[in-house]
Amino acid sequence: MAKKLTAVITKEDKWYVAHCVELGVVSQGKTIEKAQANLKEAVELYIESFGTDDIPENTGEVMFYPLEVAFGG
Repeated sequence: MAKKLTAVITKEDKWYVAHCVELGVVSQGKTIEKAQANLKEAVELYIESFGTDDIPENTGEVMFYPLEVAFGG
């Protein structure tokens, strides 16, 4: 069985950080491809440990946009 999940990858210094939104699982790699592969492995290990009963499936459209907020003085 397969589930659709949402992954976000950001660049932080020399590393790419991959985050599975639904599960809160995070991994990293020196390339985007390595971060993707590491995240997939981490999610698979998460599912092995905790099962699939409470995993929400992403069935909608995912949108990202820049968000600017004011704070401080």
